[in-house]
Amino acid sequence: MAIIAIFDQPGMTQAQYEQVANKVNRDRGLVKSPADWPVPGLISHTSAPTPNGWYVADVWESEEAFRRFSEVVLPLLREAGAPEVEPKIYPVFNLVTP
Repeated sequence: MAIIAIFDQPGMTQAQYEQVANKVNRDRGLVKSPADWPVPGLISHTSAPTPNGWYVADVWESEEAFRRFSEVVLPLLREAGAPEVEPKIYPVFNLVTP
């Protein structure tokens, strides 16, 4: 079952996001396609600045796929000095893709 994982990170900067994304993408800049991710299963990724930090919403094929990605990204977030937050995970009810 697909899930959505929400990271709402007060205090995180765009520079920190870019640093982590670059490392996720093996030093090739921002990720541009699901093939850039270090584990399979990503359906979509969206990030945006908020008035007080950074917001990420990922849709994954399964919670297990997201957990595998978490093992990669959480240490990178810590290394970048991003605030520690627990992602909120919800089962997807409806998903529309092109």
